[in-house]
Amino acid sequence: MDDEALIQMFKNRDDRAVSELRSKYERLCFRIAGNFLPSPEDAEECVNTAFFEIWNSIPPEEPADLRAYLCRIVRNQALKKLEYNTAAKRDPAVTVPLDEIADCVPAGGRDPEGEGLAEAVSRFLRTQDALHRRVFVLRYWYGDPLSEIAERCGIREKTAATYLFRMRKKLRVFLKKEGYDYD
Repeated sequence: MDDEALIQMFKNRDDRAVSELRSKYERLCFRIAGNFLPSPEDAEECVNTAFFEIWNSIPPEEPADLRAYLCRIVRNQALKKLEYNTAAKRDPAVTVPLDEIADCVPAGGRDPEGEGLAEAVSRFLRTQDALHRRVFVLRYWYGDPLSEIAERCGIREKTAATYLFRMRKKLRVFLKKEGYDYD
């Protein structure tokens, strides 16, 4: 079933919409949640919450890209759960991708909602070639480990790490030029 038909099912409040969405995207959703959360139960909770959130948000929302919309919701749910789980203790295995990029992205400041910053990062990524952009997105959006990124992109793990290191440096310079302050 294509995404437009799924969106229409949600708009019509068809009870089959969630099960159709689940059959099409559940595996992807579990992969995203599982990259941030070590517990399968936590990942399942995030995925179920995301499906519930989709049911409640369409309508009035009408996403242009249902897959991207769902992935964003799953990722945000996983990050919320990760923050909750690690409030008292940090799990370094899970937070590494987020810690890697923390030095590149200014905290708070002029853009507390992060919308302008997100657009600036998108503009930066559009200046990169497809392979570098893919490596960056797999690491910092999906939270994939370096070994999996290397395998999926057909490069060595060390090469992926080098790409990410260089892109973080370029991103920091780009964001400074865009007016984001690091002090």
